[in-house]
Amino acid sequence: MEFILTFIIASFLMALSPGPDNIFVLSNTLYNGKKAGLFTVLGLVTGCLFHTTLVAFGVSEIISFNQNIFLFIKILGFSYMLILAFRVYKSPLFFEITKVKKINKSNSNNFITGLLMNILNPKVYFFFLSFFPSFLFLSSDELNLVSQFYILGLLFMLTTAIVFCSIVLFSTVISRYLIDFKIFHIVMKWIQILIFIAIATAILFSV
Repeated sequence: MEFILTFIIASFLMALSPGPDNIFVLSNTLYNGKKAGLFTVLGLVTGCLFHTTLVAFGVSEIISFNQNIFLFIKILGFSYMLILAFRVYKSPLFFEITKVKKINKSNSNNFITGLLMNILNPKVYFFFLSFFPSFLFLSSDELNLVSQFYILGLLFMLTTAIVFCSIVLFSTVISRYLIDFKIFHIVMKWIQILIFIAIATAILFSV
């Protein structure tokens, strides 16, 4: 389906663009090893299930209650994406990889760290609230909205996991580009801006 493909592409680009989560995955991998990075990714991705559940049940009720409220959510999502684009534009050119203190954390501790980073970040929920409703792909008569939200959530989790695990596996090469090449910072900054604008447009003109 066209909506599903567009959603997967948008999710892939969002996961790829530099942000707190993937920068932390990179940092933790560089200073604590690949296993620490992989369990951090597992925690971050699992946290997405929590936000998917909140959005699935909350937004489904809103849509069934009033389509005008849903239109308001779309406008809110459009505005939020443009704000994110503007923040990236105003941000410094170079983004830093914060050094993580090397300690012997267990696999479960790395998992919990990633999980709590995701669950306790209200911006993640607001992102899901802004992003997911515009990619509902069937009418509620064909497939209930909660199920559609969970399908989108699982696709988002899978796409994010693939991107973040790639960062872990290729952390040495990626870090060299992040640190040493100015052109990489410039390109990634404008990619982020264009991604947010594209998603804002998709949200505004979705059915």
